[in-house]
Amino acid sequence: MYTVHKASVSDIPLIRQLTFAIWPQTYRNLLSQDQIDYMLEMIYSAASLQRQMEVEGCTFIIIHDADEPVAFAAYSQINPGIWKLHKIYVLASQQGKGTGKFIIQHIVDEIKPLHAAALQLQVKRDNPAQHFYSKLGFSIIDTADFDIGNGYFMRDYIMELAIG
Repeated sequence: MYTVHKASVSDIPLIRQLTFAIWPQTYRNLLSQDQIDYMLEMIYSAASLQRQMEVEGCTFIIIHDADEPVAFAAYSQINPGIWKLHKIYVLASQQGKGTGKFIIQHIVDEIKPLHAAALQLQVKRDNPAQHFYSKLGFSIIDTADFDIGNGYFMRDYIMELAIG
């Protein structure tokens, strides 16, 4: 049985622990080790996570299976009616067990009463996770290339789930 804990700044060490258990394995066949290292520092340093929570308005949640933290996600409103799933990461040992689907449904249940019309996300165009999102009802609405610095680009699909 899953439980959801809304994260605060005091949870940043746990988010970082989950990140370093999930991220390198998730992206090892999609990004160079140098790019992984760069992005981990840029996005998941303690200072960056604190800024995302306190300045950028991201809601972070940590998902527990029994008492074990197994996943985390972050989302925020980006426009009236439009919310963005910034991050969703699940331990490899939990994948295929419905954890990701549970997280998406939890977020939809949280934002729907706030007049959400859609939940958007970005996924690397060659990331197999796009098929997971498609199965959950997300559709590709655009492609975009983002310069993230240091000579690196994210070549993503922007996907959207209509909420209604």
